[in-house]
Amino acid sequence: MHVPDGMINLPVSAAAGVVAAGAVAVSLRGARRELGDGPLAEGHGAERTAPLAGLVAAFVFAVQMLNFPVAAGTSGHLLGGALAAILVGPFTGVLCIAVVLLMQGILFADGGLTALGVNITVMGVVTVLVSYGIFRALLRVLPRGRHSVTGSAFVAALVSVPASAAAFTLLYAIGGTTDVPIGKMLTAMVGVHVLIGIGEAAITALTVGAVIAVRPDLVHGARGLAAPLKLRVNGELVDAPAPAAVPTAAPGASRSPRGLLAAGLGTALLLAGVVSFYASASPDGLEKVAADKGFDKKVEEHAAADSPLADYGVGDISNARLSGGLAGVIGVGATVVVGSGIFYVVHRRRTTRSTSAPSTAERA
Repeated sequence: MHVPDGMINLPVSAAAGVVAAGAVAVSLRGARRELGDGPLAEGHGAERTAPLAGLVAAFVFAVQMLNFPVAAGTSGHLLGGALAAILVGPFTGVLCIAVVLLMQGILFADGGLTALGVNITVMGVVTVLVSYGIFRALLRVLPRGRHSVTGSAFVAALVSVPASAAAFTLLYAIGGTTDVPIGKMLTAMVGVHVLIGIGEAAITALTVGAVIAVRPDLVHGARGLAAPLKLRVNGELVDAPAPAAVPTAAPGASRSPRGLLAAGLGTALLLAGVVSFYASASPDGLEKVAADKGFDKKVEEHAAADSPLADYGVGDISNARLSGGLAGVIGVGATVVVGSGIFYVVHRRRTTRSTSAPSTAERA
């Protein structure tokens, strides 16, 4: 659901850009806390937390290349807000999606440059706020355990996609460049994106479940949700006595995440470099509804349309499979490098502030 240039007028695009910039600024501050606490960061620093967040951004980029069919002549792809928020936290999640959209817009001419603020707001901010709010609310009422986390992730991701479509429709109602019946547009947008949301929910739940199965300590949304240990006494299950508090790192904190990082990066490269060739070529939900309802008439050519990587292909390579696969690999590599670099700087700024702040005794 990448909004192109010209679909929403410049004043509203600029206003959405201000909202997106504010959300990114707030997320930078919040991400310092998310990247600076938890089992990964304790005693290890940004060399572990930043690559993990960068990997999530790269994985979202890769999976967004895999359009899947949802209806006759229509496809959908992952938005990724729910997945990123649950894995690395809502603030870091917004930054992950912003990095992905920035790389797609600049390198691959996917999503308008003047519409970048619209896309970050709709695909990043809205999806993260809606999905993480629903996710946390469900966890408060469900039994503690892995199944509750994956089930909550499924529902949160499912709802986030039509919510994003509704947010786009609202922006179009304010600043759309073509006069169309907004009610019919809303019905069509939400309807098709409910179907896309089912795919989003499945991908999100499977990915979160896979990470929880091997490294539950790495899932931000699952922290502190371990079920109490049960003991069988006289044939009945009872809660085990709580162990004495020991000032050590959380379970799994001493384990290096390198294995998971390598597996995740390899999976992202495989998806973007090989599996993407088999993605559906049908227009996505926004493109299909825009064509059917006629609000794509004033869409402008992308400013980076002449980019050597435009449309996810390498310009000088005629073989479609090789061209698309190489472009996907380049995209994953660029996203993980840029994302990890940004998150490393964010974490370092937090660490520098923490170490330079005077202690209570010094202030006294």
